[in-house]
Amino acid sequence: MRGRHRSSHLGLLLLLSQLYQVGSDNIPPVTLAVLGLNAYLFLFPAAPLMKACVSVQRACASGEWSRLVLSPFHHADDMHLYFNMVSLVMKGLRLERRLGAAWFAYTLAVFSLLTGVLYLALQAGLSQLTGDQSHSDACAVGFSGVLFALKVLSNHYHPGGVTYVTGFPVANRYASWVELVLIHITAPGTSLIGHLAGILAGLLYTVGPLKKMMKMCAGLMSSSTFKPGTSYRSSGRHQHGDGPAPPPYGFRLTEEELRARRLARLDAFM
Repeated sequence: MRGRHRSSHLGLLLLLSQLYQVGSDNIPPVTLAVLGLNAYLFLFPAAPLMKACVSVQRACASGEWSRLVLSPFHHADDMHLYFNMVSLVMKGLRLERRLGAAWFAYTLAVFSLLTGVLYLALQAGLSQLTGDQSHSDACAVGFSGVLFALKVLSNHYHPGGVTYVTGFPVANRYASWVELVLIHITAPGTSLIGHLAGILAGLLYTVGPLKKMMKMCAGLMSSSTFKPGTSYRSSGRHQHGDGPAPPPYGFRLTEEELRARRLARLDAFM
């Protein structure tokens, strides 16, 4: 989440290059659709940036609640879009096949709204704590809050793994927190509160009541499509949802996985 604008189109070219390397046919459908939506709204925004960003003053005080829907899918500039969408592809490759396309789409929708709500709550709390109302006016856009929530999920499913942050190994359980601090230090224009809201949304899903609540809501729809853990075959390997992924037992890396690993260095810092 950030609030600056650039006129360069380098980010769009880089994004097209990365998609070409991975192969659009190798990207899971929901991930690809969400990427397409973000790119479309960057080129043809549903609202000007200052009408799409979210803050306490602009959403709560003015009653412009549509900002909660618009803000995650609008980006300040093409490089902002590029880094977020590359990160989305990496997380989608890991999570969409594990959770199933329908549940992954459902999770993205919930996270998109929840990160905005948590952002507003954190803004209001910080303003109240410090007595500085300027915190409530910081307007944010971008998909990075949702990406931090997805990172928490990804690390949750690989609890014993290691993420390399700027070349240093960090246990997965701490990776999101380390990246939260490092991004804020190295890129002051980013929204610390927005990223923190994403982490909290992910924790509400992994260790809080959110997942249970989502299952209850999905149960009301009486559709097995929205049950987490829908399994299906992709690239010759069988994935299954909430349970542990089957061990590879000597499987060789698929071409898709080899391509995906080219993006790993970017993903570790998004």
